[in-house]
Amino acid sequence: MRARFAGWPEGAFDVLMRLQGEPSQSLREECRKDRERLVRQPMIALLNEVADRDLEYDDFSVWHYRTNAWWWQHQSAVIRVARNVEMGLRFDLDGLRIQGAWWYPVPEQIRMFRQAVAAEDSGRRLVDLVEELRGRDYEVTGDLMKRVPRDYPADHPRAGLLRHRSLIAARPLGCDAWLHTPEAVDVVLAALGELKDLMSWLARHVKV
Repeated sequence: MRARFAGWPEGAFDVLMRLQGEPSQSLREECRKDRERLVRQPMIALLNEVADRDLEYDDFSVWHYRTNAWWWQHQSAVIRVARNVEMGLRFDLDGLRIQGAWWYPVPEQIRMFRQAVAAEDSGRRLVDLVEELRGRDYEVTGDLMKRVPRDYPADHPRAGLLRHRSLIAARPLGCDAWLHTPEAVDVVLAALGELKDLMSWLARHVKV
C-alpha cells in the first residue's frame, strides 16, 4: 500500500540545507537516505494523489539523483501532456514551483508552432492565454531568436511569440504552512488548472 501524502516534513529543508553549495560525494551519500525519505518520496506521494484526483495527470515522473549538485538541491517532477509538452513541479529551499513548458522541440514542432502563432484565430488565442498567465504572476520565457524568423514580417503583430523556439510559463507556489500538510494537493491541482488551457493549445498545435 502506497504512502498517503501528508506534506513535506520540516526535516526536508534541513536535508536540502546540508546539500547547499558544492556538497562532496561523501556528504551526498550521507544524506541520500534522508533525502529520499523526506524530499523525494513526498513528491511521489503528492503526484500519486494528484493523479488519483484527476487521471489526466497520471503520466508523471519524479527525478532521481544525478551527478550535478543541482539535482540534489532541487527535487523535480514532470507530468507529460504531449511530446515535449510538460507540466513540472520543483521543490527546494524556496518551496514549491510550478511550470508549463514546451521545450527541446524537434524542428517540425517549431515550424508548426510558428504557423499556429501566425494564424489569426490560434495566434490571438495564444496571446490571450499568455497574458492571462502573466496576470496570475507567471513568468513567461523560452528560447528566443534575436529576430523574427525570415518567413514572417518583422512587424508581425505577434512578432514576440514568433521568436520563441520554446515556451515556458512558471511561478512559485510559495513556502507557506500548507506545504507541510495534505492541502498541498489542492494547491497543486489549482495551479495545474491554471496551466491547462496553455498546455492544451500547445499539445494541439505542436503535436507530431
